[in-house]
Amino acid sequence: MTRDDDRPVKTVLVDDHALLRDGLRSLLDRDTAVVVVGEANSFDSALAEIANSRPDVVVVDLKLTAGADYEGLRLIEEVTKRHPDVASLVLTTFLDDDLVVRAVRAGARGYVVKDVDTTELVRAVRAVATGGSAFDPRSATIVLRTVSGGRDVAAELTDREREVLRQLAEGKSNAEIGGTLYISESTVKFHIRNLIRKLGVSKRTDAVYVASKRGLI
Repeated sequence: MTRDDDRPVKTVLVDDHALLRDGLRSLLDRDTAVVVVGEANSFDSALAEIANSRPDVVVVDLKLTAGADYEGLRLIEEVTKRHPDVASLVLTTFLDDDLVVRAVRAGARGYVVKDVDTTELVRAVRAVATGGSAFDPRSATIVLRTVSGGRDVAAELTDREREVLRQLAEGKSNAEIGGTLYISESTVKFHIRNLIRKLGVSKRTDAVYVASKRGLI
């Protein structure tokens, strides 16, 4: 999903604890960039609420029942299948390699833990709403380690790739990067393709985000 306007991000909160949903809503309501349009406490009620309110983002806790299963993963997979224009963001107390990877494979665009501050949470919601990714430093490390197969990605980046990465972080276009580094635009594209491959992401914006969380820029 791609948004190109400044409308508040319509968000649905999915958590089985009413007190946590109330607290989360009160935090998000303080920021005009996000508007909570619905809440749900289970798999079925979440699907119904999403179909009814048509949000931009659904914020999902992984534990929606008292059982052992992480039903939030199944919800993310179903939302991704039924509503590909709705971005899923995991907000949970659980953080381990397996859960992060499973969430991403289910279709989650971000994964943050519940000790995140309000500013970062709003940033995460807005990031996934505009087609980007949002991982806190710990989950970003897990994702990068998984997709890189344990490789030392930092050691694989060339000096020129790091220069291009820094220019990308400044929001420059391919033409602007080429002008700054005195290389052709096609060469810039070549370096960006290599960066995306080495960092295990699909877009240049995600490359910048993951690289910044890993301290590569």
